[in-house]
Amino acid sequence: MRVELKTRITAETADVLVVPCFKNQVLPREWLGRFEKAGISDSDLAKDFCGDPKEVFFAYLSWDNSPKKVYLLGLGENPGFSGVLAALRSFIHRYRAKLPACIGLSIDHWTEDGPWLRNLEAALNGVYLGRYQLGMYKTEDNKLSPFQEDKAELQIFLPENRKEQASGALNRVHMIASTQLEIFDLVNKPSNHITPQALAQWAEKCGREQGVQVRIIEKPALEKEGFHALLAVNKASTDPAVFILMDYQPKEQAPLATICLIGKGVTFDTGGLSIKPSANMHYMKSDMGGAAAVMGAVEVCAKLGLPLRVIGLVPATDNSVDATAVKPNEIISSYSGKTIEIIDTDAEGRLILADGLSYAVRNYKPDVLIDLATLTGSTIRTLGYTAGGLFCNNDHLADSLIRVGDRVGERLWRLPIWDDFKDGIKSDLADVKNFSGKPAAGAIYAAKFLEVFIDGHPSWAHLDIAGVAVTDSEFGIQKTATAYGVRLLLEYFEDLIGSLRPQV
Repeated sequence: MRVELKTRITAETADVLVVPCFKNQVLPREWLGRFEKAGISDSDLAKDFCGDPKEVFFAYLSWDNSPKKVYLLGLGENPGFSGVLAALRSFIHRYRAKLPACIGLSIDHWTEDGPWLRNLEAALNGVYLGRYQLGMYKTEDNKLSPFQEDKAELQIFLPENRKEQASGALNRVHMIASTQLEIFDLVNKPSNHITPQALAQWAEKCGREQGVQVRIIEKPALEKEGFHALLAVNKASTDPAVFILMDYQPKEQAPLATICLIGKGVTFDTGGLSIKPSANMHYMKSDMGGAAAVMGAVEVCAKLGLPLRVIGLVPATDNSVDATAVKPNEIISSYSGKTIEIIDTDAEGRLILADGLSYAVRNYKPDVLIDLATLTGSTIRTLGYTAGGLFCNNDHLADSLIRVGDRVGERLWRLPIWDDFKDGIKSDLADVKNFSGKPAAGAIYAAKFLEVFIDGHPSWAHLDIAGVAVTDSEFGIQKTATAYGVRLLLEYFEDLIGSLRPQV
């Protein structure tokens, strides 16, 4: 999509205009005058449109005798970044069949004292994501609308004195949104297309295009290097496990800090011998949502050239069933050397993350350690589909992640990891067991299990994103990918950079 900044709407500019409005916002006199000429008085307009979230009002207005279809789009009273993004994304997707290849976005009425640049970034991000097409495998009735085509054009109308700032935002949003759209595809595609090897190929492509160092540890090397927990989960699979390493380092300066991200990469989860119910098992193609977020975050860091070293680690496998599958009661080892008693084979994500966490701490000694995983149904039962669960041993890190999550609409809620919960993962036979067997606090026991494998790292956060990696959306009738985590991590990185740079 081509994006162009303009200062005036004329007869020659886009014939369809979208005008995002905050709740009860009074439009400038010029706009109201054009509505009056179309037979719509100020009072009638106020009755029919007040700017509620996603509210739409349209009319034909004239510029030099050239009619244009104008959509007023409600943003709500205090929508924040996520509210503005959601309104534009929903509008673009719902109205895609009615939109031509070139549309205009008018924000010249946004006031100077508001966070207009941030709102512009959110709106533009929403436009990009709203163009997403889900039915990539349909053989019929999946034609792109004109505004979804590569040749589509967006004209943004804003005051002349804002063009320079806006220009920088355009490039930034394009880089972020293009990665988010790739993450949509990674999570939405079925598991016969997104295998561990497909994830590795995506990482290698990112390495070639963005200058990220990528190493893929394949099964023979996994065996040699001692990734025992990852290999145990992979035993019944026809697709060999891989361990993906993506290492972004800034080119122009020494990194201000080193951050290790570990993402759960279970490309399909049957539950193993502790098999899942069939009703929602088809959603288990998204059990690599944590891996997708990690890989997307590394790619965005590289695109933006952030002055951090960001390492993304993805243990990738599916969790299948056959005669060779790991069984409840087995004792396995791990990369750390600690032994694990298997109680429930559906608690497989924490096993592969255990190897990832140990590898990160022992090989990179990062300043910050963050893992993301679609880990437990317990988190969904606690927080629904609104927030991810946050478990953290560092108050400053926890506060930072919660703050930036609120800012971008990728919310987190902190849950405890008190030692009172340690008894739930004690084993009679091994160093630790992978499942408490208790009917409550499942997400907390999972976090306590992971904590065993961080070697006492003082700045670790575990994000259980089971309820937010996919959700109901305008894109389809089933739950679809959200790319949750990419914006959250980017916002955290940028805040961290601000705190680490010398103050002038």
